[in-house]
Amino acid sequence: MGSTMKDWPDWWKWELEFTSHLEKRMEDRDFTELDLRAMLERAESYRPSVVEERWMVSTRHRGAEWAVIVEPDSTAQLLIVVTAYPVKG
Repeated sequence: MGSTMKDWPDWWKWELEFTSHLEKRMEDRDFTELDLRAMLERAESYRPSVVEERWMVSTRHRGAEWAVIVEPDSTAQLLIVVTAYPVKG
């Protein structure tokens, strides 16, 4: 069970930084930076990811459930977007 938008952490409002891995996945999975920003705008919840210090954000894109993996960098105050993928039922 994830948290609701009203209790999201401070890092949620930080500037985004995209990894090269994400940029490759954007091409493979046919979504753009604008699509990704829109997904994050309508994010529904977040929870810890399987990798320590990363978070899984639940959202929707083109009517389907998606997960966006982010890693806050508190030193630089950047929210690093690691990857995004459709969630299979």
